[in-house]
Amino acid sequence: MDYLKLKKNAVRWGVAGMALTVLAVGTIGTSVAAEQRELLRAEFDTAVKGKTIAWVPVWMGVLESEWTRIMKAHFDDYGMKFEVRDPNFKSDIQLQQVSSLIDQHPDVLVVQNPNATLLAREIKRAMDAGIYVVQVNMASNQLSDAYVGVDAKDLGRRTAREMVKDCGSGKGSGEISIIEGEATAAYSLDLGQGAMEVFKTDPSIKVVSKQPASWDANKAGDIMATVLQQHPNLCGVLGEWGPMSAGAAEAIKNAGKQGQVKLYVDSDGQPNDCDMVERGLFTANLSYPADMNGEAIADAVIGLLQSHDKPGTKHIAYYTALYWVKSKDDRAHCFIVPNEQK
Repeated sequence: MDYLKLKKNAVRWGVAGMALTVLAVGTIGTSVAAEQRELLRAEFDTAVKGKTIAWVPVWMGVLESEWTRIMKAHFDDYGMKFEVRDPNFKSDIQLQQVSSLIDQHPDVLVVQNPNATLLAREIKRAMDAGIYVVQVNMASNQLSDAYVGVDAKDLGRRTAREMVKDCGSGKGSGEISIIEGEATAAYSLDLGQGAMEVFKTDPSIKVVSKQPASWDANKAGDIMATVLQQHPNLCGVLGEWGPMSAGAAEAIKNAGKQGQVKLYVDSDGQPNDCDMVERGLFTANLSYPADMNGEAIADAVIGLLQSHDKPGTKHIAYYTALYWVKSKDDRAHCFIVPNEQK
């Protein structure tokens, strides 16, 4: 009887001991995991806190202001310094600002190139000096540590396919006009190349005009008015940017050809782009939403700082997803401008 009692007690003590052991191990495991998470945050703070980010767009328009707003929100949260320069669409001033910032040696330089060559040397100089460089949406001939933005060639291909559906294979005259942004900008060069690849697959498509409007709505309107006079059977227009293409849309409307001449636009999802689609002034807009761009820019900056790679040794791309805006049901693919920016 005493033996049985001792055996039962031993079993109870053994089970209790095992339970205590499991509890202790579990507590230690939880503690170690918590310490690992704290260590991760500490490493993050060491990599980014106090770092200086310099940002030089081509100007501070609606698109660039949206990028700036999102970047600032992230960088402020993480204790980073954020310096912004606005050259107001003056290339010589932008070049001077970028050069001056490199001499001040920020940790990361973020730039938007007006064309493929202007900032090429300065981008290389920055990386040689140990500064990470992120290019946004319009690339230079000089690769940098990261590119964030649209794949312009793919953008052109997708837009051209939609236009061929409306104007190719005998469905229309086949006459197409392209209104470029800036003839020497990588965005325009790549977009045009991608579009032409598709247009050339349909013998009925004829590109009757391809002209740059320098991102200006008034110039786009003047170009469109002339093209309509010269080509009264024009079927479709490819506009490389929404705000610029608004001028072409007005010219089409004033000529009494709204709906007859189809205007396909590639743009960054500004609210007015959706308005233009809903009013029937744009046939459709292939959108790469600026708010998504802004998040990706911040991610690229933070990723580079945590990588500890030597600037200039790797080239990473963050390509923005594309969304068709064809009706009011697609409004979600145009961003909302905060009240303080209106």
